[in-house]
Amino acid sequence: MNQGNVYLVGGAVRDRLLGWPQADRDWVVVGGTPEAMQAQGFIPVGKAFPVFLHPDTKEEYALARQERKTGLGYHGFEVRFSPDVTLEEDLLRRDLTINAMAQTQDGELVDPYGGQADLDARVLRHVSPAFAEDPLRVLRVARFAAKLAEFEFQLAEETRDLMCAISASGELSALTPERVWQEVAKALETARPRRFFEVLDDVGALSVLFPELAALKGVAQPERYHPEGDAWVHTKLVLDQACAMSDAIEVRWAALMHDVGKGLTPPEAWPKHHGHEQAGVPLVEALGQRYRLPKKMTAFAVLATGYHGLVHQGLDAQGEPALRPKTVMRVLTAAGALKQTQTLDDLLTVCWADARGRTGFESVAYPQREYWRQVREAVASVSPQPLLAKGYQGAALGEALTQERHAAIKTFHQHFSDVSI
Repeated sequence: MNQGNVYLVGGAVRDRLLGWPQADRDWVVVGGTPEAMQAQGFIPVGKAFPVFLHPDTKEEYALARQERKTGLGYHGFEVRFSPDVTLEEDLLRRDLTINAMAQTQDGELVDPYGGQADLDARVLRHVSPAFAEDPLRVLRVARFAAKLAEFEFQLAEETRDLMCAISASGELSALTPERVWQEVAKALETARPRRFFEVLDDVGALSVLFPELAALKGVAQPERYHPEGDAWVHTKLVLDQACAMSDAIEVRWAALMHDVGKGLTPPEAWPKHHGHEQAGVPLVEALGQRYRLPKKMTAFAVLATGYHGLVHQGLDAQGEPALRPKTVMRVLTAAGALKQTQTLDDLLTVCWADARGRTGFESVAYPQREYWRQVREAVASVSPQPLLAKGYQGAALGEALTQERHAAIKTFHQHFSDVSI
């Protein structure tokens, strides 16, 4: 292959200039044809346009192409690829200037749209007015803001204006649920996912895509327990804490969802939010259906939303057990804790993040975490074998086992002061 016609493009070039390790490398071939690529052993994988895998490295090589808007949504584009498409024309179709740089195989930077200057200035700027033709780019830019949060990139004013116009146009509704969730999931994997949602909020997209979250803005909470202010600020702080505690996107998503029920509390009831846990469950379920989330993702977010209040109440202000054995069993059963412990551990992580996601409470102790782990062990130690040996079967066995478990919880509570938490 002619070395002068092949260029490293996109994120690999950006990350090299930022001093980040280059994970995936993508290449653009200028002046090539599908026939020439296959003749050199490249493996075709693209459907909408020619993309090939290198026969040895398996890195992606795409023929230079242009795109033209033809309809609504992410798929409403006509793609043109031809040997006469230039590198500059290929780069022009990209979203941000910092992603529209290329590098020759000799290491020379090709930067026709000022990407390096914007990289140095920490600015996210669209490459051309064609940015507005693809509504998915609103989410992509928000995701890049989260991905690059450590560098504190800001939106260029003209880019923010375009994103606001897209949000107001109704085109975000044309995005497929899968594409929206794909961007959200990628954002949740970054070091600071809150930036993703803050950017969406800043450009008017949060209320369009996630009205359940936007409804938390300005919702008052008890100042004694929530000095940080409204429920949306609290939610973002909880997400920050969850990210510090866990890389699992299930935990992070549940942290984001846990208080959505507060958005339904009538203002006359503020700052209290009695019953917000169960009020939030239908919202979390509906959101999961709307974006076709994995069932386990939604199920865990529902668990955290519906049960975080009871988990907090496991110990009272004096650090003593405060729930009845029946209620303790309800929480453990909901978390499937007698069959496996991971879900309960993840639930406790969300609740710990909730406790610390408050201004001035960032380092607060959370003894409930160890309490629930130990009470779970007390219940798990109850074996059905002695009951089976006594002849218990069926419903009678189930009832007797429940009573034994309740008794184990009572005993654990009675000796709780002797337990080290």
